[in-house]
Amino acid sequence: MDKKINPITTEIIRNAFVSIAQDMNATLIRSAYTPIIYEGKDCSVALLDENGDVLGQSLGLPLFLGNLEICVKLIADKIGWDAFKPGDVFYMNDSYMTGTHLNDSTIVTPIFWNNKRVGFTAARAHWLDIGAKDPGAPMDSHEIYQEGMRWGPTRIYESGEPREEILDFFKRNSRFGYGLIGDMNAQIAACRTGENRFQAVLNRFGHETVILARDEIFRQSEKLERDTVQNIPDGVYTAEGTLDDDGLGSDPIPIKVEVQISGDEMTVDLAGSANQTHGPINCGFAQTISAVRVAFKLLVNPNRPVDGGTFKTLTVTAPEGSLFRAQEPAACAWYFTPLGLLIDLIPKALSDILMDSVAAAHYGDSMVIYVSGQDPRKGNSPFLSVEPTPGGWGAYKTGDGQDALINNVNGSFKDLPIEVYENKYPIMLKRYGFRTDTGGAGQTRGGTGIYREYHMQTSSSLYLWFERSLTPAWGIFGGKDAAPPDVVINPGSENEHHLLKASALPLQANDVVLTQTGGGGGFGEPWKRDAEKVREDVIDGYVSHDGAEQDYGVVLHDDLTIDKDATEARREAMGL
Repeated sequence: MDKKINPITTEIIRNAFVSIAQDMNATLIRSAYTPIIYEGKDCSVALLDENGDVLGQSLGLPLFLGNLEICVKLIADKIGWDAFKPGDVFYMNDSYMTGTHLNDSTIVTPIFWNNKRVGFTAARAHWLDIGAKDPGAPMDSHEIYQEGMRWGPTRIYESGEPREEILDFFKRNSRFGYGLIGDMNAQIAACRTGENRFQAVLNRFGHETVILARDEIFRQSEKLERDTVQNIPDGVYTAEGTLDDDGLGSDPIPIKVEVQISGDEMTVDLAGSANQTHGPINCGFAQTISAVRVAFKLLVNPNRPVDGGTFKTLTVTAPEGSLFRAQEPAACAWYFTPLGLLIDLIPKALSDILMDSVAAAHYGDSMVIYVSGQDPRKGNSPFLSVEPTPGGWGAYKTGDGQDALINNVNGSFKDLPIEVYENKYPIMLKRYGFRTDTGGAGQTRGGTGIYREYHMQTSSSLYLWFERSLTPAWGIFGGKDAAPPDVVINPGSENEHHLLKASALPLQANDVVLTQTGGGGGFGEPWKRDAEKVREDVIDGYVSHDGAEQDYGVVLHDDLTIDKDATEARREAMGL
């Protein structure tokens, strides 16, 4: 007779797994050396079982959803499951294996208990510079060899002792080698935290009980997902969109999604999308799988944590050599750009049959700004600021889209607080706020984008990666599309110019860069939105006085009270 575990113990252990991952993440963030991790939180961690399946994963970048388990299994496939020793630490970043760009560095350690390997810990973090041709990551690479050090699974600690020659190589090949080693050590500390916490759980409950709880947790997760997918009508559902270019001035890049539902199985086929491109927007297949998992999780039991039982009902396919299954030597520095659009397209494909669950599109990309140079305040030491930029999210049936939220691939990633930014870099941030009228109008409103104004205090180089101007966030069920992004150099001056992408653009002291992100799409007919909510949006600066009338049919007096008769007439005309 099979042994069973009571549900109370199962829930205690389930929450212990999640808490362990949260402790790991806190250790990493608090120990990191560079702002992109300790302020931006560009990192993710996981606790895994002896088979490399997820037990607990912390809040972090959704794009890494279920991806760390792939890394553990790749390492095991290379060295053999029995080759791990206590104290070992492994490193890898190969884009065609992990799926991400080379800056996303993954650390994996085995966990031993009573001389038996019982699990793994994994931590991924963005290393600021890994020796690419440009500081950070190039915007114009066309081969992966231009993007920095590339490593397959590599043992960097052996039986608890560092392999100093490898760590020395890391440090010598980064423009910020001291910080790189510090961030690497923070990841190792996070993994050691997970190891200690998991061993404590095993000491308390015993290995057999923990395994029984794990199996029950996995069983529940798989059943819940299969039951949910089973309730989606069988069929083939499609959607498509377009990226602006590949970063090297190409034609627009098509993205096509086909979602097949058959019983309790979902298959996402990307065969209609572009082949891998000359520019750096290509993606390794492991990360494509993770992106599809993000969209799946948005629709299927989004409130339940990820574990080894999730995604059993999901299959992802993409042709080799395509944008989503890139092969060497494709450049991958900006791999997440097609993934943001992909995540939006899956709910769009299913919108007609999942009206209560889907949202309109969000602003779409990380909208990254790099600035590099030398800081005269600190003896002309080199600096590199790296920031994603928030924007608007799509509205849904029961609520407005989020304003000024980071994009769907980045989760808890944040732009830097102004005080930290100005202290770290010779740049002043003079203005930061919501972009009025950027959210798509609808019965529920799309979230607004933001503007952020950078004033250079010294000569520097500007790198920009802004996307989704050709396919800005779309509205659904009568909701309107959102405003696209824009970046303005020296706004209001004689040499004002607009652009979305730039690589090493020279700037001088007193030059100004105004970044502006797009909003989210609207949901439902705008003239059906509650007039009082429109008035409140105007007061809050999300919608302009004119926008209230033109987009929503709400006519306001100068004191922002509603002109009821004019509003009724205007809305009646809009609804015809």
